[in-house]
Amino acid sequence: MLKRSVTGSLARVLFAIVLLSVLSGSLALLTLSASLNDAEAINIAGSLRMQSYRIALNASTETSGINEDILRYRETLEAPALRAIDKGYVPFSVRERYHELLHSWQSLQPALQTGNTLPYRQNVALYVDQIDRFVLALQRWAELKMKLVAATSLLGFVTITLLVFWTLRSVRRQVVVPLQTLVTASEQIERAHFRHVPLDTALQNELGVLARTFTRMSGELEKHYHLLEETVREKTRDLRQANRRLSLLYRCSETLGSHPDITHSLPLVLQQILQYEDLSCISLNAPPLGEITAGMPDRAMPWHSQPLSPATGNAIELRWQAKKSKSRLMQGLAPLLSRSLQLAQAQQKVQHLMLMEERATIARELHDSLAQSLAWLRIQIARLKRVVREDNAPARAIVSEMDQALNEANRQLRELLTTFRLSVEPGELVAALHQVINPLREQTRAVITLTGEPASRQLEPQKQIHVLQIVREALLNAIRHAEASEIIVRCGMGKGGDNRIEISDNGCGIPPLHSPEGHYGLSIMQQRARGLNGRLDITPSPGGGTSILLQFPAAWE
Repeated sequence: MLKRSVTGSLARVLFAIVLLSVLSGSLALLTLSASLNDAEAINIAGSLRMQSYRIALNASTETSGINEDILRYRETLEAPALRAIDKGYVPFSVRERYHELLHSWQSLQPALQTGNTLPYRQNVALYVDQIDRFVLALQRWAELKMKLVAATSLLGFVTITLLVFWTLRSVRRQVVVPLQTLVTASEQIERAHFRHVPLDTALQNELGVLARTFTRMSGELEKHYHLLEETVREKTRDLRQANRRLSLLYRCSETLGSHPDITHSLPLVLQQILQYEDLSCISLNAPPLGEITAGMPDRAMPWHSQPLSPATGNAIELRWQAKKSKSRLMQGLAPLLSRSLQLAQAQQKVQHLMLMEERATIARELHDSLAQSLAWLRIQIARLKRVVREDNAPARAIVSEMDQALNEANRQLRELLTTFRLSVEPGELVAALHQVINPLREQTRAVITLTGEPASRQLEPQKQIHVLQIVREALLNAIRHAEASEIIVRCGMGKGGDNRIEISDNGCGIPPLHSPEGHYGLSIMQQRARGLNGRLDITPSPGGGTSILLQFPAAWE
């Protein structure tokens, strides 16, 4: 609250100085104006002594001019300059002396006028002494007025000097020093030093209000400055994190682009994320590929999840364990993984179509060439049977052997054509196994059962064809040669996460494990297993029958 305004204080001080000047000057002028008749009064009072002695002289000589002297003396005694003394502001001693003088004259004047001059001549000395005292009183009164003028002027000068000194001191303390402090504080704030010199906030004037306002403003400015600095630091930190995330996503994109096989690139990407981020474990749950994990799960840490784009066609989810959510990074990684999976699926479909087209082409070529040749040979064998005589047993035996060999060649060609014409839609391995098993159920009375889940739900087209051909060949052997009533296809996971597919039956078993002459099914199955970088074990079952076990690495190894 403003109690003492600087302008008001300065105005009051200047008014006081002017007032003191006017008062002292006026008092001096009044005193001087009152002293204008002092010299005349002293001169007139001094002339009364001479006139008194003249009257005394004339009285002693008995001259005739005494009456004129008495009249002149009376006029002098009652002169206006002396009558002006009888005022209230004149000191009492001066007025008393004048009244004594008048009273003495009034007592002496009657005797003089009657001619009795003796009393006057006897008291003239005393009367003159009264005149001297009166003159002395007038002199001292005049001196007193001069002293009063000097004292008034001196007092006014001293008072004005002290007031000016006090004003300058107050102005310095309440205006100059606070202004200098404000200038210093403003220069410090200009250099971002908000802990400026302390301001005098106790002043009850405009500068005190300015100091309090400046202090509050500097405090608020400091808060906003620190808030701005913190915001800049946060934005810088966010930009660095965003740059780091972009760099990591770029490396992940390079990794996905440099490896044509997504089953090899995805573990590398997850390992990069785990290496460069503060994660305990990261896992990608892609139903076609299974669960790909990097790191070791920590039970104490929570799991966070980020679903991938539904355009992949499966419920694919990215999960990770971390102290912080890392949602922004994962939100940027999810579309990258989604596009990679979509691209991999598209490539897989293309490869599958190319493979199917190539196999169909081979099947057409076999049908148009070898099948036609075999059909022509069957016709020639039939013609040969008709022309061979019944009694020519050796010739008919040779023709019969040729007919059997031709039938076996036709059967093998049909199976080969069936194999090349096998059409399996791209998708999960279990669905592909069902597509292979369902047509074979119609060729046998045996119960064919598919159980379990393979470690790899999805394989490359070429690998998937190898697996399906091995399973189909094993099922055909069990159907044709084992005379089994039950065939079970078991899928599972072996040691180290390998794929494990076992085909077992309860048939008559298998002879020694070598391919008979002219039959290459088992050898081809072994070659296909080696193409899968796996192994094929054919063993008799303890309770009868045969067990064929196929083991090959998981798709992401």
